[in-house]
Amino acid sequence: MKILLPPSETKRPGGNGAPLDVSALALPGLAAARHEVIDALIDLAGDEDHARRVLKLSAKQAGDIAHNRMLRSAATMPAVDRYTGVLFDALDSGSLAPASRRWLGAHVWIHSAPLGPIGALDPIPPYRLAAGTSLPGLPPLRRHWADATTEAIAGEDPDFILDLRSEAYVALGPVPDAVASCYVRVVTEHGRALNHFNKKSKGLLVRALAEDRARLRSLRMLRTWADRRGFVLRSADEPGVEELVVAE
Repeated sequence: MKILLPPSETKRPGGNGAPLDVSALALPGLAAARHEVIDALIDLAGDEDHARRVLKLSAKQAGDIAHNRMLRSAATMPAVDRYTGVLFDALDSGSLAPASRRWLGAHVWIHSAPLGPIGALDPIPPYRLAAGTSLPGLPPLRRHWADATTEAIAGEDPDFILDLRSEAYVALGPVPDAVASCYVRVVTEHGRALNHFNKKSKGLLVRALAEDRARLRSLRMLRTWADRRGFVLRSADEPGVEELVVAE
């Protein structure tokens, strides 16, 4: 099983890892596409006013441009520790046992805008780029990433994919049709979609999977595990979509 997570806009600063090594990231077939986005971000960072407009940053966020300028030289940390926010706070990877963190590294991809899907333990620097951004010199990120990412995922030949991404990141790399998968939507008992609890519930779900170091190869096995663990999963009206039901 592979799990696809969205990134977060907020990131932990600093790090003590070596600078970014694109060749060492998960899904190595995406290396060329990654270098193109990195180069475009570094070039853009050379003009702060233009970068603020393209990245839609406020004056208080202008410091993020420096992160982009240093993408190839800044210190790194594991991606799952770099990202903060509701989902990653609920996952709380730093408090997991070493074996559970290794499970994250083997089973979780986090879908970043500049690098595509990366392994949870892949070391990355801080950056600023959203899924809907169009960078000078490149096509919109959806066109830049979608086909290449789908092909790279297919090349990994996963037996089952649990897709917990937001729709914006699904568009950057749809799961191949030939791969068994389910997309998870968080809802209340009455079917109302949630926002804050959507992210928190996904983080708690992945944490529980990591704690158990689950070996799941199908939707049926996921449902059995979820029932035992107290998570409520039910089929949605749309094919390939599961609803994770939480209290309001």
